[in-house]
Amino acid sequence: MKDKQQSKNFWNELKKPFFVLAPMADVTDFAFRQMFVKYGKPDVLYTEFVSADGLANEEGRNVLLRDLRFDKNEHPIVAQIFGANPENIKKAARLVAELGYDGVDINMGCPDKSIIKQGAGSGLIKNSKLAREIIQAAKEGAVFAGRRIPVSIKTRIGFNKNEIKTWIPQVLAEKPDCLIIHGRTRKELSAVDADWEAIGKVAQMGREAGVVVIGNGDVKSIEDGLEKAEKFHVDGIMVGRGVFGKPWFFDKNRKEILLKDKLEIMLEHTKLFEKEMMGVRLVKSSINIQGVAAPQFNGVKNFNILKKHYKAYVSGFDGAKELRVKLMEAKNADEIEKITREYISENL
Repeated sequence: MKDKQQSKNFWNELKKPFFVLAPMADVTDFAFRQMFVKYGKPDVLYTEFVSADGLANEEGRNVLLRDLRFDKNEHPIVAQIFGANPENIKKAARLVAELGYDGVDINMGCPDKSIIKQGAGSGLIKNSKLAREIIQAAKEGAVFAGRRIPVSIKTRIGFNKNEIKTWIPQVLAEKPDCLIIHGRTRKELSAVDADWEAIGKVAQMGREAGVVVIGNGDVKSIEDGLEKAEKFHVDGIMVGRGVFGKPWFFDKNRKEILLKDKLEIMLEHTKLFEKEMMGVRLVKSSINIQGVAAPQFNGVKNFNILKKHYKAYVSGFDGAKELRVKLMEAKNADEIEKITREYISENL
């Protein structure tokens, strides 16, 4: 049965090098991912990270299910969870499998102080014993109806310093189905360039352990990703900040985009976000979690979340700063459309 379950690991079936949309809090929501599905779908999509502790109890689960909403056009898609309680990780992994995800990922790299204080995220780099227990628990939990979904780990090269010789072997010893390695320590945050030499060393360690390894950090384009994949021998490339304002990023056939089209896509993103991510609307759901019929919410998001995207959509052209200032003051999609239409009619 174990071999049969391993054969269902979709990571091994992807043509290499493959590209993955990175999980980003308050970024990779349903609306954001749908824009990529339409304009340039990566080989794998990721959700925002979701608390395993919250998913493990009924009250929290009913709220957090909104963050685990996905559509069939998003496969293969991986749900990322975080936590420091193995039993809750196990329950959350089971839920992810039950929801129909293709994989579950454990966040062991988040640098946020509040997450580290819980012992989760990059805090687990300092507690390899607990990290290994969490991987074991996720593997045990990620089974539903005789199907085990693959368990991946996303982490960093260290906490305060490069620790790939001590930290990475601990992770690989538990044989995750995939390891995503970000080329910075927790202490470095984004203050230095990602260390792709270190990523390459982790890729070699992964090959020796028979684990798929994905590199992450400072990838600026598909071409850049392909070059890094070849040079550092990773199986795949994960891209985070580089995709901001570019839902077409993963479209290998699109070389350029007109400013008017870019602004139209920004408007489409805005309207989709307002429609799908704001307000509370109950969606009919057939999901039955651990014997309890569970409601699934579209979601509750603040319109201001979109404004980080406007900074990326609106840059690099004459009048960008002035347009951006106006967009930052807008309160809804109607106002965004009015401002944008005025700019297009007067300048394009």
